[in-house]
Amino acid sequence: MGIDTIANALIHIKNSDLANKKECIINTAPKMLAEILKIMKKLNYIDNFEIIEEGNKKIYKVKLAGKINECKAIKPRYAVKKDEFEKYEKRYLPARDIGTIIVSTSQGLMTHREAKEKGIGGRLIAYIY
Repeated sequence: MGIDTIANALIHIKNSDLANKKECIINTAPKMLAEILKIMKKLNYIDNFEIIEEGNKKIYKVKLAGKINECKAIKPRYAVKKDEFEKYEKRYLPARDIGTIIVSTSQGLMTHREAKEKGIGGRLIAYIY
């Protein structure tokens, strides 16, 4: 069984935020994590992030905004149809209209609200609030 780099990175971001750190360094740099960080930046959970290349190794440097209560990967990655999002919102988010579920769709990573607007399903990746 492999290591889940997305789950480790999200836990590292949450723990750094809880420790009131201004930034955190993530040593693994999968492309999916960059897309997740873009969504988190758009939703103001983080201030910014940059990719630092050291030789053949990439590192993410994330500047935190201090607004994360919970941030986790969803395991297993459930397949969700376009009309099933409410079931998972109740399971993973604390209340209606609080928090976001990040979904991998055929059109790329997006929030569950964007997927509902576009009428497409996908696989659940992570949630944040």
